[in-house]
Amino acid sequence: MSRRTRVAVVGAGPAGAYAAAQLRASRARPDVDVFERLPTPWGLLRGGVAPDHQEIKALADTFEAEVFGRGCRFFGGVEVGTDVHHADLMRHYHAVVYAVGARSDKTLGIENEHLPGSLPATDFVGWFNGHPDRRDLDPLLDVRRAVIIGNGNVAADVARILTRSVDELARTDIADHALAALRESRIEEVVVLGRRGPAQAAFTSAELRELGHMDGVELRVAPEEAELDLVSTEWLDEEGTFTARRNVKLLREFAAAAPQAGARARIVLRFLRSPVALHGASRVESIEIARNVLSRDEAGTIRARTLDGETETIECGLVLRSVGYRAVPLPGVPFDERNYVLPNDRGRVVDGDTRAVVPGVYAVGWIKRGPTGILGTNKRDAEETVARLLEDIDTLPDPPEAGDLPLPDHVSADGWRAIDTTETSAGEALDRPRVKLTTVDELVDAARQPA
Repeated sequence: MSRRTRVAVVGAGPAGAYAAAQLRASRARPDVDVFERLPTPWGLLRGGVAPDHQEIKALADTFEAEVFGRGCRFFGGVEVGTDVHHADLMRHYHAVVYAVGARSDKTLGIENEHLPGSLPATDFVGWFNGHPDRRDLDPLLDVRRAVIIGNGNVAADVARILTRSVDELARTDIADHALAALRESRIEEVVVLGRRGPAQAAFTSAELRELGHMDGVELRVAPEEAELDLVSTEWLDEEGTFTARRNVKLLREFAAAAPQAGARARIVLRFLRSPVALHGASRVESIEIARNVLSRDEAGTIRARTLDGETETIECGLVLRSVGYRAVPLPGVPFDERNYVLPNDRGRVVDGDTRAVVPGVYAVGWIKRGPTGILGTNKRDAEETVARLLEDIDTLPDPPEAGDLPLPDHVSADGWRAIDTTETSAGEALDRPRVKLTTVDELVDAARQPA
């Protein structure tokens, strides 16, 4: 291939990072520019992984070496759809790979859902991770009990941060404003509600196991909560995954354990429960929940159905919903309004009506497949999309305009390294991995510091 192919990757989270790294490592070695609306790269690795999981965050070193170390350029603080548009990218690049994730949360659709004290768990995660969009969240922690709706890994992360010793958190990269607020927290109990049964819990086994082995925190699972109904028993016997079997075993062990004397906080796991309404005058004071039963629909999928009749009320002052994410449409790019993804065929974006391939437009990560999987899932996902792009690379039409796209002021890879140095240097003085800068202005100012 004699020409230099130019590829724009929109979104610098793990999916975009994997895609950019794989493109540069390929025999084609296209020029790759990575666009990110924040001044910092690595997406949920920086803003989503819990601060007490520092071993996972070491992946940032790999991304640094394989993305910027291989010559990809970084354009931080540039939002595609606002600062520049899809049509602008297509005028300057042979291909555009969208890796923008899912920025919105799903709602519950229940009465008083938006009372003060009711928040998306993803907002809370962004708050304690120092995401600039969530810097001023100010969650209400002056209560004894919090309730988390949903039982996946995000719910587990939130439950741990609400109950873990502040002294332990102070050795992590948790945002300073969150650390200060958690020092004043009065939360003693966190109730985690699952819509389906123990066999369908969405925790990874490692996350579930960790909940049961926290210093000073008791994990409570009532024996009846760990029991399986007939539908779940049959599913586990015939179709159950290794993770599901392991989770059920762990939950039964937790249910059989003796109460932990002297625990300063507790996490309570409950299953087959759905929220019906939130109650309170000027803020959340309680949550009303109903019991569910499981059944299979015509396609054989296990569904939870709420039983009519008696409900239960749990007093609480903080409710965090962790029931999934949604992507938002990108101007000028096809969007599947039902599944909240870019319609695609193995990564090639297609027209939503005709299913015809849109030349030069690709998707990777959550915007491609929906909000499923773990960080490592994005690597395999990127391999599929990059393979399609490389199959097409010789037939992609040349962009009508040569040279770089005119851009507003932005943060380069060197600017990001200056931010990184500022944060890690501040952390060294306090025996912490880093002290995060949590506003865009602070980040941009640090990016402009001389090397």
